[in-house]
Amino acid sequence: MLVTLTEGAGAGKTALALALAATASQAPVRVLHGDDYYFDTPEHGVWMRDEAGIPRLDVGDPRSVEFGHLNRDTDTALATASVVIVDGLFARRVTPQISCERFDVFVDLPADIRLARKIQRKCLRDGFPLDVLLRNDLQHRRTAHEEHVEPLRNQCDLVVDGNAAAEALAQQIWSAVADNNELV
Repeated sequence: MLVTLTEGAGAGKTALALALAATASQAPVRVLHGDDYYFDTPEHGVWMRDEAGIPRLDVGDPRSVEFGHLNRDTDTALATASVVIVDGLFARRVTPQISCERFDVFVDLPADIRLARKIQRKCLRDGFPLDVLLRNDLQHRRTAHEEHVEPLRNQCDLVVDGNAAAEALAQQIWSAVADNNELV
């Protein structure tokens, strides 16, 4: 079974993926993180220069994701694991070649809370310049989210409230998966 978790940065997708893995009734479980599949060289992906002229990958654009690599890794994981969980901004766009049950989840969280979490993680924890993060958010990331991430909401099987605890959301998702499988 493939479970995808989609929403913007700071929505809690990775914490939810770990909670899902910890509470899965089937084993083994593999978790793939969409953040691990961004292009890392300027020959691929969408790169923009910041105000200092430094090229930065536009992680808000799906063309910056190595979907070929992610899809291959998803297939490999599906061949050996009972459950594969993929989290990321564009996880709903994963298209494995292996036939499997699939359940897509959109982790809904207001933009202001996602931004606050992103500031906490990227700036306070990792030392990323706050002014650059805020400028990127105001000038580009909000629009990119509306264009590339938000439309995936309507393609998902379930929308969950990202304000809830990851463990509670995991229970909600596994219940919805079980109900969905009963309908099939």
